Amino acid sequence: MGLAGGAPKLIALDVDGTLLSKGVDISARVGAAVSAAVSAGAHVVVTTGRTLLTTRPVLSALGLAEGHALCSNGAVHIDVARGEPVAVQSFDPGPAVLALSALFPAMVFAAEQVGVGTWATGHGPGEEFSIGDFQLVDHRTLSSVPTPRLNGWWPDGSPDEMLRLLQEFDVPDASWVHGEYGPWLTVSRRGVSKGWALEQLRLLLGVEADATLAIGDGFNDREMLRWAAHSVAMAGSPDAVLALADEVTGDVSEDGVATVLERWFV
Repeated sequence: MGLAGGAPKLIALDVDGTLLSKGVDISARVGAAVSAAVSAGAHVVVTTGRTLLTTRPVLSALGLAEGHALCSNGAVHIDVARGEPVAVQSFDPGPAVLALSALFPAMVFAAEQVGVGTWATGHGPGEEFSIGDFQLVDHRTLSSVPTPRLNGWWPDGSPDEMLRLLQEFDVPDASWVHGEYGPWLTVSRRGVSKGWALEQLRLLLGVEADATLAIGDGFNDREMLRWAAHSVAMAGSPDAVLALADEVTGDVSEDGVATVLERWFV
């Protein structure tokens, strides 16, 4: 499709691996490019697998005081000014927990409680970055409340073996995406993705389809990159992500997001 003439009007930005990386904050150059886009009237939409609670600090770091953000891979749409959800796409995690437990008996599950914290059946990677209330619960309790995002981590498994076994995972109400760097996955309501949520937002805002830009680096960005009129992958992204992008920009250390945005916004 490609961008029509002029600057993009709806800009979707992934967070981890795109705006920042572990131990590396958002750079001043990237922050300035985002601010310039907002000042020019573009809708800059942080679009992330993070929860609402862990997205708020990113919005603050970017100086985004109003507008929209999409969290939990598109399952949670928040009003930035209020910091609260305006739409949550939840599902019953019970069938997914049951099916995944059969495939991966040692799997550790974590279910997002929007705006509150996390219920988990054990300890997993990434807890040091969590914000909010963390409660250890059993499978029955975790499965008792709808959630927009269910994470599963297979402590002793490999990503390749997980993908092989996941070919047998089929829950009518659920979609899943696996992580890039370990044996974990995220389950959402079937059909919900970053791309799906961005299309709902595009229609709400009245932005033309050919005025959309997306920048990302992960497997959960694939639908978003397919959705955008112009899609950009970060250097170092998996091959399956690079194959979907119209172009590849520098990695976080090279201010890849700013390199793209500065074409239109300075």
